[in-house]
This record gives sequence, structure tokens and C-alpha cells, in this order.
Amino acid sequence: MIPGRAFRWAGLLMLAACGTRERLTFPTENTGNDRGPISEVTHPLAQDTVVTSGDLLIIQGRAFDPDGVDTVYVDLSGINQGFAPILGGGDDTVNFAVQLSTIDQSGARLTVQVHAVDRLGDIGAIVSRHINIE
Repeated sequence: MIPGRAFRWAGLLMLAACGTRERLTFPTENTGNDRGPISEVTHPLAQDTVVTSGDLLIIQGRAFDPDGVDTVYVDLSGINQGFAPILGGGDDTVNFAVQLSTIDQSGARLTVQVHAVDRLGDIGAIVSRHINIE
């Protein structure tokens, strides 16, 4: 056999052998843990809370994720008030506090929902609090 031809046959045999085994692949997108940030509400701590109309209520908590927290969302239903998203800047832990006005809201039942999104786009679970205004 001609040496060049033998080299080509050896190369073809190696390629054929490589075609049958798994190839190494590397993730190109989300390289995180596919879980979103963990959010918690630390105030009010109770699942159901009663406040008096006119009192200022501060909702506090934190979101954390080893991939870095991008944004924390605090959603409110039951009254016409909302909050801008809280930017996390990629920090592992983001503390937040928002003020909820209860003036002239007697009899309202509110639901506060908090969740966060990490830098990779993974969305965390929602945590809720129910607030009754007397």
C-alpha cells in the first residue's frame, strides 16, 4: 500500500469509530441549576395579617440565588396600588422593602405575591401573604 493511502484509510477508520460514540457537548445557554431564586417575606411574617386602615404597612423580605438575582417582583391585588420591579444587579441576596398605604382602604382584602428571576432567566416560586384592612 502507498503510505499516503494508508494514512487516509487510518484517518477514515478513526472518523468512523468516532461517529458511533457520544460526542462532547457544552451548554450554550442557561448554565445554572434551572431553579429560580428563593423568595421569602419576613414582614408580615404571618400568612394572614390584619391591619387598621390608615396604618402604613411595610412589606419586607429577600430573594437569594447562587446564580445571582436579576429582579424581584412584588405584585399586589385587591387595591389600586403597585410597585416597580426591584433590580437585583446580580447579587446573590437581594433584600427588599416596599410601603403599602392602607389609607381609606377599610374592608379591603389584599394579596401580596413575591417572586424573583435570576440572571439566567430562571423564575422562582411565588410566596404570598393575605392582608385584611379593618
